[in-house]
This record gives sequence, C-alpha cells and structure tokens, in this order.
Amino acid sequence: MDTDLMRTWFRDTYRSIETLTTEHSLTADAMDLSGSGRPTPVRQTSPTNIGCGLWSTVAAAGLGVIDRATLHRRLSGTLAAVERLERQHGFWLNWYDPYDGSTLTSSPDSGEEVRPFLSTVDNAWLIAGLRIAADADPALRPRIARLLAGADWSYFHTPYDPADPVNHPGQLRGGFWTDTGEPTPHHYGSLNTEPRMASYLGIADGSLPAEHYWCLLRTDPPGQVQEQEPDGEHRTVGRVRMFNGHYTYRGRALVPTWGGSMFEALMVPLFVPERTWSPQAWGATHGRYVLGQLEHGLYEAEYGYWGFSPANVPDGGYDVYGVAALGMQTDGYDSKGVVTPHASFLALPYEPRAALDNLTALARDFGAYDDGYGFRDSVDVTTGRVSDFVLALDQGMIAAALAEQLHPGLLQRTFSTGGFASRVRPLLAQERFSI
Repeated sequence: MDTDLMRTWFRDTYRSIETLTTEHSLTADAMDLSGSGRPTPVRQTSPTNIGCGLWSTVAAAGLGVIDRATLHRRLSGTLAAVERLERQHGFWLNWYDPYDGSTLTSSPDSGEEVRPFLSTVDNAWLIAGLRIAADADPALRPRIARLLAGADWSYFHTPYDPADPVNHPGQLRGGFWTDTGEPTPHHYGSLNTEPRMASYLGIADGSLPAEHYWCLLRTDPPGQVQEQEPDGEHRTVGRVRMFNGHYTYRGRALVPTWGGSMFEALMVPLFVPERTWSPQAWGATHGRYVLGQLEHGLYEAEYGYWGFSPANVPDGGYDVYGVAALGMQTDGYDSKGVVTPHASFLALPYEPRAALDNLTALARDFGAYDDGYGFRDSVDVTTGRVSDFVLALDQGMIAAALAEQLHPGLLQRTFSTGGFASRVRPLLAQERFSI
C-alpha cells in the first residue's frame, strides 16, 4: 500500500472540505472547480453534508493534518451552527443555507419551492458525524448529548405486526414532510443500503427494537418483481418471518443493494465494523460486491475502469450510477460509462491494490485529480469528460475511507462501544446470509 500517496490524497481531499465549509461553519453541498481563483461553494447544504464536514475534520486531526486546537475550534464552530438550525421532532430538515443557517424554502438554482422535509437517512449521517465529534473532543460531549437527546428514531418507525407485515413492516419511513406531517409512501425496506445507518443508530440507543433489523429485506421473496429470482430460504427470528435470500452475479452469491451502487453497500462499514463483527456474512458479501463492480467495469462493459455510484454528471447535474444486476430494483442504476472515484475508495478494504491502480489510472488518463482539491466527482470514460465539481458527500466518503486505511479504527471507535457493542454487534454475529 502506498501510504505516502494516500496521505497526499487525504490532504487534498480535506482541503476541498475546508473550502466547502463556509464562515458559518457549515459544509456546503458542492462547488464548481472550472473557474479561475478560489471556487465558491453552492448556497445549499443538508444534514449529510454537515456530517461529512465533522468526520472529515476528526480524520484530519487523527492523521496529523490539523492540530488539536484547530480540531476543537472547527468542531465547536460547526456544533454552534448546528445548534441554531431549525429542527422538528428532534431532527434536522433537509436543506439549509450554509452561509447563514436559514432553512431553504426555495431552490437557489431554480427558485422552485422546497418543502420542509425530515429525511431519515440524512439525519443518520449528521448524527453519526456528531457522535464522532463527541468521541474526538470530550469538551463537546455534554452539548452534543443535549442536542441528540430528542432524536428518537421511533418517529420514523412503523412497528412490526406479524399479522399484517405489509402495512406494519417494522421498517423506517423515508421521512416526513413537516408542513403536513405526511410520511413518504415508501419505507426503507432493503437491508444492504445506506439507510441501515439509521437502523443501527436507533437500535444502539434503544429507540428501535432489535427485531427491526430482521424486518429488513435481504432480497424480496421469490415470485416478487425484482431484478432476478433469488435463491435462499425462509427463516424465523423471534416474531419475524423473513426470506433469507441472495442473488448470484458472475458466479458469486451476494446480498444485493437496492439500485446496484457502491455507496449503498459500503458507506456504512466505513464507520460500523460490519466485516469484523460478521466476517462470514457481511464481510463476505461486501467483498463479492466489490468484485462484481470491478468485473462489470473491466470485463462485462469493457470500460477499462470501474467503480459506479451516484455522483455529479460530467456534463452537469446529478444522476445515479451502478451495476443494475447488483441491485433489487428492476430498473436499477446503470453504469453508463461514468466512473466515480469515491466508489474505488470505498473498495479499498476489500481490493486495495485494484482500487489504488484504478484511481491512479483515472488521474493519469483523464486528469481526474486536482492537486488542490482531490479527485473530481466523476469521469465519463467513454468520452473523456471529467466533472467540474466536487461534492461534499463524495469527498466525505473519500476522507473516511482514507482515514480507515491510514489509521484503522479512527472513525469506527464511537460505533464499536456502548449500544453498538451491546445491541448491534450481537445482531451482526447472529446474521447468517444464505450466501
């Protein structure tokens, strides 16, 4: 492993996080690097982006890029800004102005109305960032504990009823519109997707029952409309009757995600040690998922490069990318020739040499790396077009992935003790995927 190269990549990536973070101490959603001079962050941010800023700063201190005084100053500044943000039901709304902390009511780009929304998954990433900050800076722990005291995950939960699992599935809603109190019509049903961070947080703090974990779908049962007919068997855990299913892709059995993207499967284990706690289940499926993405890019689609995940469209906008055969959704995410560097960083624990080679090739062959700000967000390897943008979410994943490689456990410590150790770890130890 080339630790010097990874340290250089981390320093430049963290510089992009510093630039994305406004004087109000909130990390903005994105910035355009195509102009001359210092880029200007966009005028919107989300709870996820703020969480990315928090854990990236903790990682920077752990790797010696910033000192402890700078760590405290930056974390306390962001915490003060987060304390002033509008909240509902103990959770944060989905869009704010990072320059003053006001709640966005219209899009800065289009002017269209933005309805106030509480997102389950976005709140999970902010709360994860706050917990990492509390672990890194003991002086902030009392304030963060007070801030999180009202964040009760049962607000998003539809309790399980074994007599009516369709209407009472034991899963989390996607969120709520606070102007009407109306929930999303869908639940987060798939286990191997990034909303499981919210599930873990709720189980760890006791606001969600442990059986919620078993209510999440490994695959849909046979006979349901999905990407492929799964193999597996039914299993009963406590009150929950579940189908313990898997897909097969290029000869490997694995648990699919919803759309087939890398960050659905591999963002959560940046923080929760799934591979260590569940080596024969989670550890096995993660490695096979990475190989599926790699082989799709190199051998199936023959792009010569690999790693597919939602990102900025090289020609502008945002889109979802993935390997459709790795996802449950019938019209899942297609790769479309767009390679996203953060996907290779997520693959580092499983295929380190291949991931580093892929990233080095993207930088060499397309100029996808910026010495000041790290990797650009995406590359269309069929046209050579490189994105002009960096996104806080994707830079945050890169920073966390590099931190885990250079300082194992640095960002996982807070998710390896307390309720995670006593409530989440036993569930993962009990997991027996049908793979």
